[in-house]
Amino acid sequence: MTEAVTGPQIASSVQLGLKENWPQFALLVLINAFVGGMVGIERTVVPLIGSEEFRISSTTLVVSFIVSFGVVKACANLISGQLADAWGRKRVLILGWLVGLPVPLMIMWAPSWGWVIAANALLGINQGLAWSMTVIMKIDLVGPKSRGLAVGLNEFAGYLAVGVTAFLTGYLASKYGLRPAPIYLGVAYAILGAVLSILLVRDTREHVRLETAAHARQASPISFREIFVLTSFGDRNLFAASQAGLVNNLNDGMSWGIFPLFFASFGLPVDRIGILKAVYPATWGILQIATGPLSDRWGRKGLIVAGMWVQAAGLFLSAATSHFEWWLVGSLLLGLGTAMVYPSLIAAVSDASHPSWRARSLSVYRFWRDLGYAIGALSAGIIADLFGMAWAIGAIGALTFVSGAIVFVAMEVRPGART
Repeated sequence: MTEAVTGPQIASSVQLGLKENWPQFALLVLINAFVGGMVGIERTVVPLIGSEEFRISSTTLVVSFIVSFGVVKACANLISGQLADAWGRKRVLILGWLVGLPVPLMIMWAPSWGWVIAANALLGINQGLAWSMTVIMKIDLVGPKSRGLAVGLNEFAGYLAVGVTAFLTGYLASKYGLRPAPIYLGVAYAILGAVLSILLVRDTREHVRLETAAHARQASPISFREIFVLTSFGDRNLFAASQAGLVNNLNDGMSWGIFPLFFASFGLPVDRIGILKAVYPATWGILQIATGPLSDRWGRKGLIVAGMWVQAAGLFLSAATSHFEWWLVGSLLLGLGTAMVYPSLIAAVSDASHPSWRARSLSVYRFWRDLGYAIGALSAGIIADLFGMAWAIGAIGALTFVSGAIVFVAMEVRPGART
């Protein structure tokens, strides 16, 4: 049974919609670009710092920084929804930036690889809290009709910044060395993100109350344990989205750690590696401006299934070839497929979640999704050490194809939903 909501009075100035909230929405887009830039400083140069500056020969050990990042970010995601509901979105966003401030400094002056691993643990907290809040706050602002658009614009800003920063760090590394010059970008991102979040961002919990007031409420509250079980495997749509998110970031974690080493093993210079590492997230970011709204119009499932299979094709092509031009095509396919999947998955989870526990359900989905970074980097590193990097890339491609098939079978379209 459901009952009408008789919650606290909501300020009359609070409205849902992109047009009604565009100044705050635009500010959050900019802030998430800085969040993405923090990851972008690592995409090209950090694996090379491990192999060339610290002389680490084990691929598994080199990618260990991604494992620390992925595990910590997944756990930060898991608690971010709880903290957002208890403390407010803005406070959690600021906390994420404060934790991220020392990260670029630690990478620039790290005397050992352990410092880089520790910096990435802090980066995981930064990303888990700050990125989670920017996407949740945008969804809060626009309401149910434009979730795909909101997520698409959020991820566009974040991953375009990842791509641009990966290119810039590659260029700077080719001119001035792997450290410290390329990492100065991260110092600027951290300071700007923190200052804007503290001074200009407004909390969005009133928008959630407004949406909840117009939505039927469950007769009894739902616990976080119940939400975790429901999002992980209790609901067909939420399970399909969670496993696809995990595999999507599993292949991203692999590409983050393995691709620079794989390309360098063929003698590709660092500036051209930077181009390849930029094309994938930049394509992913830019195309989400289109794929997010398309998921609102066409539905989520078809884009998710096709996107996973396009990613798999890009990985197979990259593993099977040894020339820059083919790797460029593979990176474009990987970016296209991820753009189809990423906003559609977050919107699908939002569709299947009640407004009163949507933030917590998204935090569980993001826990599984970003745990994929650690699983992908670790498994790819082990396979690469045993069989070679091409085999690692191909194995992750096969798993990505299987994940798309699971979505095709498991995800269902509910009446009134867009999945």
